[in-house]
Amino acid sequence: MNTAELIGIVDREGRLLADAAAEAGVDAPVPTCPDWRVRDLLSHLGRVHGWATRIVGEGLTEPVRPSVEPAPADAELVSWYREVHRRLIDTLTDADPELKCFTFLPSAFPLGFWARRQAHETAIHRVDAESARAGDRSPFTPEFAADGIDELLAGFHSLDRSRVRTDTPRTFRVRATDHDAVWTMRLSEDVPRTERDGEGAADCELSGPAGDLYLALWNRLPITALTTEGDEKLAELWRERSGI
Repeated sequence: MNTAELIGIVDREGRLLADAAAEAGVDAPVPTCPDWRVRDLLSHLGRVHGWATRIVGEGLTEPVRPSVEPAPADAELVSWYREVHRRLIDTLTDADPELKCFTFLPSAFPLGFWARRQAHETAIHRVDAESARAGDRSPFTPEFAADGIDELLAGFHSLDRSRVRTDTPRTFRVRATDHDAVWTMRLSEDVPRTERDGEGAADCELSGPAGDLYLALWNRLPITALTTEGDEKLAELWRERSGI
């Protein structure tokens, strides 16, 4: 997906999130994040947006930590989030496409990296806000959901901190049924290796619509929402150890 498309998704998802948060109320529990209430969700995402805005807006080339400045009082929290989100959109939109700045995953195009990361960060937390509100969940396009799966498997779980590891080599496959996308993760005691293909046998394969895969792999839907073939213990391993 191109950068402009991703910025548009950050915009849409943030608006949906703020609307759902306002409808739920800031004290509402968040079923998909059992330790959180809506105020925690808004505070977290506001800080993440502010962090990304600073890195992109100032062209920072070294890592900085997100601000620990407290969010405002409950009565102002939703409007505060809307303002922080709008600053992020404006910063991403106005940034030089050739911007050079810090990224925490390898990327030749930092602006595209931050647009992508904020799109998926906001989308997953929009689902959290909608779970607090209850009712219908806004859908994802298969293309966007597949992009999010790719970022998760080939990006986050290519880092040393990934805990999705096995004592003996195993193969874990993820296949979208409504999009031309399949990933094969090679698991061992080392960092997982993800290949964007479905070649060879797999010890466990998860399949389903890309949107369901996206949410299940981010632990927002139960793994049982997907079709599992092979060793179900690998699916359980994912559920227990894949948290970012």
